Amino acid sequence: MSETSAPNFDVIVIGSGPGGYVCAIRAAQLGLKVACVEKRETLGGTCLNIGCIPSKALLQSSENFHQAAHSLKDHGILIAEVGLDLKRMQARKGEVVAANTKGVEFLFKKNKVTWLKGAAKFNSATEIDVAGSAYTAKSFIIATGSDSVPLKGVEVDEKRIVTSTGALELEAVPKHLVVIGAGVIGLELGSVWRRLGAEVTVIEFLDRITPTLDTEVATAFQKVLAKQGFKFKLGAKVTAAKLGDAGVTLTVEPAKGGAAETIEADVVLLAIGRYAYTAGLGLDAAGVETDERGRVKTDAHFATNIPNIYAIGDVITGPMLAHKAEDEGVAIAERLADQAGHVNYGAIPSVVYTWPEVASVGATEEELKAAGTEYSVGRFPFLANGRARAMGDTDGFVKILADKTTDRLLGAHIIGPDAGTLIAELTTAIEFGASAEDVGRICHAHPTLSEVVKEAALAVEGRALHI
Repeated sequence: MSETSAPNFDVIVIGSGPGGYVCAIRAAQLGLKVACVEKRETLGGTCLNIGCIPSKALLQSSENFHQAAHSLKDHGILIAEVGLDLKRMQARKGEVVAANTKGVEFLFKKNKVTWLKGAAKFNSATEIDVAGSAYTAKSFIIATGSDSVPLKGVEVDEKRIVTSTGALELEAVPKHLVVIGAGVIGLELGSVWRRLGAEVTVIEFLDRITPTLDTEVATAFQKVLAKQGFKFKLGAKVTAAKLGDAGVTLTVEPAKGGAAETIEADVVLLAIGRYAYTAGLGLDAAGVETDERGRVKTDAHFATNIPNIYAIGDVITGPMLAHKAEDEGVAIAERLADQAGHVNYGAIPSVVYTWPEVASVGATEEELKAAGTEYSVGRFPFLANGRARAMGDTDGFVKILADKTTDRLLGAHIIGPDAGTLIAELTTAIEFGASAEDVGRICHAHPTLSEVVKEAALAVEGRALHI
């Protein structure tokens, strides 16, 4: 197709993960002619197919199993024998995934978004190839997501040495699961298999888990996981993995030097992070620049160095979070329709979906100290909350950080039951520039877990009522 002919589309989005499909839908809502490229047989990208959604399905199922086996008796519910049908649990996960991916396909049809099936490759800055056909557009949006970071000496086969993809498909509960990496993915999937009966050992290069979390929260989180049976080897690195008849033998060395040791595992989960995925995209042909980590370079409005090409989500700088990608997708769609799309990166929550959950938004205490910002802290434990006691879920606390002079909320951190839902109130407060007193003066229903948020806000000024 000649570059002088009319474009096929106003917008072509490359990738149908949360950022890509939301971007495509929003652009179509705004009257643009939109196509979305996806090489999988189903829409939804990593998140819906092999990431967020299937992992949360297994987390919920494994938590239900654990409660039936260990916790329900405290509520007077006696179950003579609790059995595990892993095949059915995995099948249910597949059903959840299918419902979500088909839902995106329905939304594409509803909003008249064209699905271009295949892998996209730039022929030039104005044309891409998909499955042998050329397509042009006024604007292209790269939303190709991320992939698991490899580790030298640890060869993934997705059977015994697995990434998150293989960890979601195990056909039997491993006797000993070793997780390399104490980040969100490793701890969530480690929780799934720990609840179902696996011994879990986590090996982390750093001297702490979840390095992006507030240190006080991370320390409390590790203690809770240890109480659940997790074993941790911090300040250690895996230098080799050897497959044998009985499983995997790992060579582990202290991160700062010292004698190596070996650890035997049935299954090893490699979860040391993710990297921007642009393989085969032909960025060179389009002239699109990337940074030293392979991420697509963009400005504050998602524009690359090529005027009609943009990028969002995991493939650019910032936290690799589905909801961050979604908001960026909406923002760039609105900007292409001459509206004022914007993302407030200071108000993006993050959640670890273990139990208890861990959630945060805004600055950590360490970040405020490094910036020289004077702040006040308010904390309140779930142990002092009536609803948490009634539930039997009293681990954790809410921590609120506020500017010492203005009382404006700067950060909020929660470890406790349903933290992922509770953080929404504090994200809203930060988005609208609220103070800790504003949150503390809002009437919260009783008895609810949200009262812990109110009490932590009151505690900023030493005014907590129930402790």
